[in-house]
Amino acid sequence: MPAASNRSLAEYTVFAKSASIGATPAVAYTVAPHRGKVVRTGVICEGAATGTIAVAVAIDGGSNIGALSLTGGAGNKASDVPGVTGVSKDVVEGSTITFTPSGGAGATIPGLFYAVIRRK
Repeated sequence: MPAASNRSLAEYTVFAKSASIGATPAVAYTVAPHRGKVVRTGVICEGAATGTIAVAVAIDGGSNIGALSLTGGAGNKASDVPGVTGVSKDVVEGSTITFTPSGGAGATIPGLFYAVIRRK
């Protein structure tokens, strides 16, 4: 018999990819597949970036719902629960989730971003 899972079946993960989160950062985008609330976000560095990389996360071009901070280095990762007070973390089907990296060093360091959305 399989072990019980403590993860809700109503949570979905969406991904975004950036060609560079280092010295020349490129913004990454993904789309919410359904109505819900962003409950976690994260980033994984896919190369040897240096410095501290800050990532602002926003929904539909609005105020940032949270910020990730990642120490450069291949395979390093950071995740967080969006915690900005007074800013909605709600999404509807088709909402654009934007990940904007800044502050890192290193040329053409790709990064993978994710957002976990809990269905309402």
